[in-house]
Amino acid sequence: MQFEDQQPFTAFLRQHESLQWVGCPARGLLFRKSDAFLIPFSLLWGGFALFWEYSVYRADAPGFFLLFGGVFSVVGLYLIVGRFFFDIVKRSKTVYGLTNERALILTGIFGESLKSVDLKSVSEVSLQIRSDGRGTIVFGSISGTQTMFSNFSWPGYNQVSYPMFELIENASHVYQLVQSAQGK
Repeated sequence: MQFEDQQPFTAFLRQHESLQWVGCPARGLLFRKSDAFLIPFSLLWGGFALFWEYSVYRADAPGFFLLFGGVFSVVGLYLIVGRFFFDIVKRSKTVYGLTNERALILTGIFGESLKSVDLKSVSEVSLQIRSDGRGTIVFGSISGTQTMFSNFSWPGYNQVSYPMFELIENASHVYQLVQSAQGK
């Protein structure tokens, strides 16, 4: 592990804590299971909102109707393309760290934010491996709904989901490190 890799976490380490691993989520555009539902839904939503705007404009309706439809059009544009850009930026500014006591998730999208998970107090840690070899480690129990929508990138949505190391390389190795830290 290079010194530069440790740099983001040195200020957050406790007195007897040592950094075991540092990584980051996959970069770039990603499609997830939830997109099988969200892409068609967003196209229907956005298409209807734009049809509404066009119809109101052509009918020379009062400005309130244009404003009303504009809100739905903006939400539709976010659902169609904006959420992908938000997700790309969020993952590019996220770094994961694993110490002998805690899992650390440092995100810098809206200022610097640190989420810390005490490994000894977590009741369940699960590992999900994708076909491309990357994996996600979730700290807490997950249900089917949370699995499908756990990576939905509406601003603030992930605040209610469990902390996770999302789409990291060599996830099996990191999972073993988590298991050994929990056993100490």
